[in-house]
Amino acid sequence: AAPPPSAPGEPAPPPPPLQYSVLLQHLVGDKRQPRVWDPATLGGIPCPPKSEEQKMVERVMESCPFKAALACVGGFVLGGAFGIFTAGIDTNVGFDPKDPYRTPTAKEVLKDMGQRGISYAKNFAIVGAMFSCTECVVESYRGKSDWKNSVISGCITGGAIGFRAGLKAGVIGCGGFAAFSAAVDYYLR
Repeated sequence: AAPPPSAPGEPAPPPPPLQYSVLLQHLVGDKRQPRVWDPATLGGIPCPPKSEEQKMVERVMESCPFKAALACVGGFVLGGAFGIFTAGIDTNVGFDPKDPYRTPTAKEVLKDMGQRGISYAKNFAIVGAMFSCTECVVESYRGKSDWKNSVISGCITGGAIGFRAGLKAGVIGCGGFAAFSAAVDYYLR
C-alpha cells in the first residue's frame, strides 16, 4: 500500500521496511514465476520440449544393458563379415590335408566360410559386450565421459582376454587394447 500523501512542508514518511519473507517467496517460494527457457534467445536452435516417452527412450538408450546389447549385436555382425571376408581370401579354405591335390567343392568352401564367420562373430560379440559393459561401469563410477574411460575399459577388457593365456599375455593385452582404444577415441573425438 502506498503511504498517504504528505503536506508540502512536512517531511516524507519513511518507506515501509523491506520484508525478506515476501522477497524470498517471489524468488524461491510458491509465488515464484518459472522462467521460460528459449534456446532461440541464446542463439541456439529452438526445439520443442521432450515428451515423457522421448525421455524414457533416451533413458533406455543410455542404459548399460542397452549399450552392451548393441555392442554385442554390432560385434556379431562385424565379426561375421570379417570372418567371411578372411575365409574368402584364404587359399586353405576347404583344403583337405589327406588329399592336397583335390580341389575343394563350392559347398565345402561355403561351409568353411560359414564356420569361420560364426566363429569370428561370436568372438567379436563377446569382446564388444565386454568392452561396452566395462566402459559403462567405468563411466558411471568416474562420473565423467572422456577419453580415460575408453583407455581404462580397453585395458580391463584386453587384460581379461589375455589373462587366459597367462600374466604376460594379460599385460600385453591390457596395453594393446588400451592403446587401440585411445587411438580410436582420439580419432572419433
